[in-house]
Amino acid sequence: MLCALRRVLREAFRLGLMSADDYAHAADVSNVRGDSPLRGRLLKISEIAALLKDCKNDQDMIGVRDAALIAVLSGSGLRRSEAVALDRGDYNSEDGSMLVRKGKGGKSRTVYLPGGAVSALDAWLKVRGDLRGALICPVRRGGHVEIKRMTDQAVMVILQKRALSAGVAAFSPHDFRRTFISNLLEAGVDVLTVSRLAGHADPATTQKYDLRPEVAKRQAVQLLHVPYDG
Repeated sequence: MLCALRRVLREAFRLGLMSADDYAHAADVSNVRGDSPLRGRLLKISEIAALLKDCKNDQDMIGVRDAALIAVLSGSGLRRSEAVALDRGDYNSEDGSMLVRKGKGGKSRTVYLPGGAVSALDAWLKVRGDLRGALICPVRRGGHVEIKRMTDQAVMVILQKRALSAGVAAFSPHDFRRTFISNLLEAGVDVLTVSRLAGHADPATTQKYDLRPEVAKRQAVQLLHVPYDG
């Protein structure tokens, strides 16, 4: 509402319906600050394990591909648009690093995968091959891997299917990112390092992803000592 008001005032000033002083005074309205609930949810380790187990139970190329996709999203905190934009050459299996060339705002960064995610991605590469092109690809009928880029919507459909099959409560692809950030903060990683891994220009943005429960704050306070002798 305030944005609309300022736009109307600016247009009135441009049309000569009010003076510069009147416009400056009228538009000088402070923003309303509020606090909205954090969106999304955290995925438990057991839920991620159930998703990966469901992929393994398929015993086909699609299952291997889906396991790699889930491992990358949960192990690196990439946005789904960043995951589907990865090329084969962006991944280094020796150190588990991935070069994100098309991050938000056109910024590049390097992220690293934990051991389990490296294993899942390497298993996918054994069936995908080392051809240049998209790292995560569609698998057509008959087990034919098509080296082309998947869409963001395809990732959503895959995750919804896996959640339903594995008996995991509904979640969004971005919940992997929220879980990744929250778990690193829970493990004691400094917020600046986490923000670099997440591709946030401002660490304050990273803190908004922190969905750790109240128990984390309660445990943190217990690290303090109040020298009261009862």
